[in-house]
Amino acid sequence: MTAALPRADVAPVASVKRRRRAPGWLAVVPLLVFTAVAFGLPALAIVNGAFSVDDATTGATTYTGANMTTSLQGPYLTALLGSVKLSAISAALGALFGLPLAQAVVSSRSRWLREAVLTASGVLANFGGVPLAFAFVATLGNAGVLTAHLGLKDTGWDLYSFWGLVLVYLYFLIPLMVLTITPALDGLRAQWREAALNNGATGVQYWRHVALPVLAPSLLGGLVLLFGSAFAAYATAAAMVGSAVPLVTLQIADALSGNVLVGQENVALALSLDMVLVAGLVMAVYLPLQRRSARWLDA
Repeated sequence: MTAALPRADVAPVASVKRRRRAPGWLAVVPLLVFTAVAFGLPALAIVNGAFSVDDATTGATTYTGANMTTSLQGPYLTALLGSVKLSAISAALGALFGLPLAQAVVSSRSRWLREAVLTASGVLANFGGVPLAFAFVATLGNAGVLTAHLGLKDTGWDLYSFWGLVLVYLYFLIPLMVLTITPALDGLRAQWREAALNNGATGVQYWRHVALPVLAPSLLGGLVLLFGSAFAAYATAAAMVGSAVPLVTLQIADALSGNVLVGQENVALALSLDMVLVAGLVMAVYLPLQRRSARWLDA
């Protein structure tokens, strides 16, 4: 009686089983480490400083909620509400003007026009800070070129005001809205419009009952993104209006530098934590809206 010979395909199968792939999560370890160092440690420092008070005499540190309470009172609260108001109005106007511009680009048959607008929007959406403030001051400031040429100063125009700052913010918020909403507009099916028109609907009715309900999550998501971008802006407002318009970012800078009161560094951290909480609420609204929009447009 002879022993059975081993099958020729057993060894390869066994070798394949022995060569197991590394777990997929190992690929994201570098990203997780970077996130923990770049974002986690600063976040812990902010939380620790926001709830701690250092005794100037003994140097002892005590934990209390006094800093958070102070950050929600007086001029600090005024600055926080001013930032929320400025961001909300700027975001609403940016979405209002950005949507029809994006629709015009999407519906255009000119490929070069679409590429030019999207490329310019990508550049302008990232143009801010001191250069943007200088450009507007030189153009629409009290001694600006257009201000003098059009006689805007006689009409009461003031760039260094709340509405002047809104105008400056729209310079980068409208392009950002174009970049945000264009993929959603591309996702609208031509068959939907044809079906609506074949059933007797007008163009206005199509947008009201079909397109806008489908785009609503993306529109709200873009609005939230614009709000966050305006809420976090600092350099443009600091260079242009200074303390003329109360903003929480400017209050944080003053508290850290001691321009108003000395020893308010922990209050500045509490204000930063307030901003983080507002941004967290914004993102909590933005992410579900994006997922819902993706389900509709990818169907």
